[in-house]
Amino acid sequence: MAVHVVDQAWMVGDRTAHQARRVSDDAWVVSYLRGRMLTTEQATAAIQAAEFVAVMDELAGRMGLTALEALGLAVNENPWETSLPRHRITKLRGRHRR
Repeated sequence: MAVHVVDQAWMVGDRTAHQARRVSDDAWVVSYLRGRMLTTEQATAAIQAAEFVAVMDELAGRMGLTALEALGLAVNENPWETSLPRHRITKLRGRHRR
């Protein structure tokens, strides 16, 4: 998931067809945010978000869900209570996930 700037005029990602186009010195328009002028930092974040959606589509599809369904469930459903000691949970969260 990388964002690439092409000829200092276009921003593209590895996993999405969405892109950003530079319209002035520090102003960009993103393909799915038409009508909004964004800074370089904001445009980069927008392309990164589109890249994330592509990853979410892939992961959710493995579960038989859409990206919106998986995201909605992850946001709205409470996690299980756990019997693991708090320090063990913190240690597990710090590990690299695949």
